Amino acid sequence: MKNLLILCGIILAIYVVYRIYKYQTLDEGLDKLVKNGAIILDVRTEKEYKTGHIAGSQNISLGEIRERYTELDQNKTYITVCSHGLRSVKVENILKEKGFKHIHNGGAWSDLQKSFNFQISEDKK
Repeated sequence: MKNLLILCGIILAIYVVYRIYKYQTLDEGLDKLVKNGAIILDVRTEKEYKTGHIAGSQNISLGEIRERYTELDQNKTYITVCSHGLRSVKVENILKEKGFKHIHNGGAWSDLQKSFNFQISEDKK
C-alpha cells in the first residue's frame, strides 16, 4: 500500500511539473495566430539566428530587446521563439511589461518550424 501511494505521488508530481512547463512555455492557439499572419520574433543572438531560422522571422535578441522593442508595432501579433523556449518566455514578459498585448510564446524555433512546416533560412556569411 505504501509503495502504491509513493507511485501515485510521483505520477502526480510529474503531471504538475508538466502542466507548469506547458503553461510557462507554449501558448495554445498558435496555429490560428500563424494562419492570421502573426510575426515570428526570434530572440536568439544574431550569430545563432544566422545558423538557421524560420524564413521571414524577425530577429531581436533577448540582450537587445529592451533597447529595440520600439522597432515593433504594438498593434501586431508576435510569437517569440528561441533555441529551447526559455529566452522566448523572458522576451514575452518584457514586451508585455512594455504594453504589448498580442505577444505569445512559441518555444523553440525548430519545434515551431516543424509544427507549421515553415521554410528554414540560413545566412551564408
